[in-house]
Amino acid sequence: MVNFQRPPSHRGPARWKVALVTWLGLYPTVLLVSLLLSSLTESWPLALRLLVVTALVVPLMVYVVTPALTRLLAGWLRR
Repeated sequence: MVNFQRPPSHRGPARWKVALVTWLGLYPTVLLVSLLLSSLTESWPLALRLLVVTALVVPLMVYVVTPALTRLLAGWLRR
């Protein structure tokens, strides 16, 4: 049987910290993208607006926001 658990010395941050950092990045990113697109998409159906917003937010979170927050909060995340 293969053991997929990491050794205790190589654990990542606590899940609640990851959740908090994700929310800290996600909320302002969604708000900013939504505000920037609001005049263009205000007449669109909600589902289409959300599709466009999430299509922009996900790459921003993966490639820009999350790496920046992880570097900024690295000390706290490791505690």
